[in-house]
Amino acid sequence: QVQLVESGGGLVQAGGSLRLSCVASGRIAGPYGMGWFRQAPGKEREFVAGINWSGDYTRYEDSVKGRFTISRDKAKNTAYLQMNSLKPEDTAVYYCAAAPTALIARDYNYWGQGTQVTVSS
Repeated sequence: QVQLVESGGGLVQAGGSLRLSCVASGRIAGPYGMGWFRQAPGKEREFVAGINWSGDYTRYEDSVKGRFTISRDKAKNTAYLQMNSLKPEDTAVYYCAAAPTALIARDYNYWGQGTQVTVSS
């Protein structure tokens, strides 16, 4: 079993920045892709960004391209989401996810508990 723990959420004004972290622990065997999702009140959970095992391929949801950056540190079993130029519509609970693949995953097996990001206007 793999456990994922997010941190770094909080309250920020529009235009500000936050950096989310996700630490993976437990029975991690083999390569795994990681991703970030978010869920705003009254909306379905949506994909935000994904990264492959080696960290050289990334994918982003259109609304965050150019503002958010996903990265990972394999030595620390940690993924990051740097969020710049935040907008009120970015307000959501952000979830980290992992999947047993070296690629950018389509489906994820493991999920964190989520961290709240609130952007005030």
